[in-house]
Amino acid sequence: MAHDHHTDHRHEQRHGHHHDHDHAEVDWSEMAPHLEEGAELFSPLYERALAWLAKQQTAPGLVVDAGSGPGVVSGLLAETFTGARIVAVDGSEPLLARARERAARLGFADRFGTLAGELPGVLDDLDYPADLLWASRSLHHIGDQRAALAAFAGRLAPGGTLAIVEGGLPTRFLPRDIGIGRPGLQARLNAIEEEWFNEMRAALPGTVEETEDWPALLTAVGLTHLRSRSFLLDLPAPATDRARGYVATTLARTREAVAERLDATDLATLDRLLDPDDKASVHHRPDFFLLTAQTVHAASGPL
Repeated sequence: MAHDHHTDHRHEQRHGHHHDHDHAEVDWSEMAPHLEEGAELFSPLYERALAWLAKQQTAPGLVVDAGSGPGVVSGLLAETFTGARIVAVDGSEPLLARARERAARLGFADRFGTLAGELPGVLDDLDYPADLLWASRSLHHIGDQRAALAAFAGRLAPGGTLAIVEGGLPTRFLPRDIGIGRPGLQARLNAIEEEWFNEMRAALPGTVEETEDWPALLTAVGLTHLRSRSFLLDLPAPATDRARGYVATTLARTREAVAERLDATDLATLDRLLDPDDKASVHHRPDFFLLTAQTVHAASGPL
């Protein structure tokens, strides 16, 4: 399972980490640049989240990025925890290769390793228990989330910290009334993506319905010292070309995933938003922005 740090377009999951329930059909080599672009765009949010964790964390010896994708956040973990060994764990070897290239480029390859396999079972192959295990938007792509949390907790060193990124707010990038089509397009897309997300969860192997009370679930697997905090990414209008390009790519994937669920008016509006020759598109609009929040839930194991 790979994860895409960064936006919350449910079908692609999601901007640091990307997930897809048709995992075998995904060309991760092709997806990697988009995943990296999203993770880099969202880096300010993750930097603040990691700084918050670092204030509560004694210097870790081993930090695990569970569902690392191409390793952008692995790099931020290495930057935040300068004395730690970082292990990126992912189901996609092509993405892990990108992570290793990034580690070499940024100068922390001597304390960086990768582990290929599906979560949570692959964590049994870690050489040492983790002082910090970071799982950003990877948990909800595992059928039995409670069992996965128990497995994560079981790989912590005494007093180690598990930090999961789940929840927050859907990413917004346009006002309610954009001057074309019916107002409220983005809210309707969000509703469709929620339906898709429910179907994705239902189709996972061994899926178990679970109330998404993450602090309660962390407590249920034996962890304590619970704390949660949300972190904002606020790129006001007019947003950068980089943000526009990322959202355009993500929106194109959204169109591909949900086209049959949109009415003709909304589909036509979406096509205009994606047309780089249309002044009303996300490529050119002066009112284009990027605003989202992601929530980190952290808890510690017994000493």
